[in-house]
Amino acid sequence: MVEFDRGRAEASAEQLRDCRRQLTGAAGGPRGWAPSQIEMDAALLEPPEDIAGVVARLKLLQTILDALPPSPSANRVAAFNSLYLTITEQVQAHLLGPQVTDPVFLEVLDVEFARLYFTALASWGTGPDTPDAWEVLFRRAHDGEVTKLEAAVLGVNAHINHDLALALIATWQRLGHPGDGPQHPDYLIVNQIFYQQIPPLRRRFATAWQMQIDRCVGDLDDWSQRILVYTTRALAWEQAERLWELRDDADDYARARLVMDRVAAVAGETVLTGAGLLRILWLTATGWATRLWRRARGGRVPVRAA
Repeated sequence: MVEFDRGRAEASAEQLRDCRRQLTGAAGGPRGWAPSQIEMDAALLEPPEDIAGVVARLKLLQTILDALPPSPSANRVAAFNSLYLTITEQVQAHLLGPQVTDPVFLEVLDVEFARLYFTALASWGTGPDTPDAWEVLFRRAHDGEVTKLEAAVLGVNAHINHDLALALIATWQRLGHPGDGPQHPDYLIVNQIFYQQIPPLRRRFATAWQMQIDRCVGDLDDWSQRILVYTTRALAWEQAERLWELRDDADDYARARLVMDRVAAVAGETVLTGAGLLRILWLTATGWATRLWRRARGGRVPVRAA
């Protein structure tokens, strides 16, 4: 019997919802992808089946997002999509490399991961069921006060702190749960891709004053973001293992997913308040999400060593 405290999970979800409301105030933009809603709907109609299809879909979405308000190539969701496309192309290039033990696992995970993003994009245009974690970015798609760097971080937060665990669940459902098999080392290969790509991507999106700070701190930002990538992706694997234990109880599984979604949403909102990127790094490094999971389950959740 898996230990899971339903009352604590529900209380945590309510507290997180209230916390986010306090952080956001009246922030919000129009829902949907006008004036390109028809093009967006068509682009998201059929999910891709392989990583080549994911790359092609991201490129198509980039053309659509770049044409959206507030001006050409200024939509904030487009900033994240551009970063995601770059990372995915690198994952595709590594699939047949000597480091990868199980390329089927890595490709299926990438496809399931992308499908969650595409589903979130579709839901923003057609209904109210967009995950809170993605709503943080989508509602600010037209907001010129949010920098492209902040927007990219909002997307990464939603994709890793919410989607990644669910993508692992979907992958295990298709291929089987790995236990202590070779999948986890392959999973960590993506960390190396992030380590290589995040510094130039961050500088591509940075404003002039952010670039000045970047020059002043040298490698410190790169180091802190490597820690952020390592910690968030390690927690995503742990979250997936906990969700896997709950998969046969639909109600508890939904409760756990809701807590995970709202944790990610609050973390995203902190990017735009207070100390911004330093704040989200602190929340992650101190295991804030892990403590909430412990409360919800009524016990300890160990963090897997890489």
